[in-house]
Amino acid sequence: QLQFVESGGGLVQPGESLRLSCAASGITLDYYTIGWFRQAPGKEREGVSCISRSGGYTNYADSVKGRFTVSRDNAKNTVYLQMSSLLPEDTAVYYCAAVRPVTAYSCSMKWNYDYWGQGTQVTVSS
Repeated sequence: QLQFVESGGGLVQPGESLRLSCAASGITLDYYTIGWFRQAPGKEREGVSCISRSGGYTNYADSVKGRFTVSRDNAKNTVYLQMSSLLPEDTAVYYCAAVRPVTAYSCSMKWNYDYWGQGTQVTVSS
């Protein structure tokens, strides 16, 4: 059975860092492009980042460029989102999602992701 388990969320102060993990079971993660998304209260879900199957291509929303870094460890079947210099506007539930892509060398948060995790809460507040 396919399952994603996200972890690493929590309450931090502005300027601090968190690392989110997305551990997959039931699939071999290296066949999939992984995206990170977030949804803040009262707002639509937005794409944050994605990483290609190969891990060699990444993409970021403008709002997080230079602050967030996505990576993957296919041997551990896990994808990470390192978040630094967090801002109050980064407060949201963060989700990882997977899609089996036509290319191993690109990714987009606009693709139709098929599998979703349950989300982990990130709160940035002083």
